[in-house]
Amino acid sequence: MSQAAVIHARIDPATKAATERILEAIGLTPTEAIRLLYRQIAMRGEFPIELRTPNADTAKVLAKVDSGEDLETFDSTEDLYASWA
Repeated sequence: MSQAAVIHARIDPATKAATERILEAIGLTPTEAIRLLYRQIAMRGEFPIELRTPNADTAKVLAKVDSGEDLETFDSTEDLYASWA
């Protein structure tokens, strides 16, 4: 396949760094990830993942998690399951 087209994108440094750490962990370069995304869009004829905006309650919970508030940790799955009872 000819590599003739070039895509330029700007992204904030923190998002770039976080994403590249994840991609490295799964063995993909940023270029490979972008190619994969584009191929999936072309093959499917649509965006390959569902994008949704969280409702107000979910957004509050996500903000708390991001700031480290109200987090529970468990030593085992059994402890987790017991907390649901």
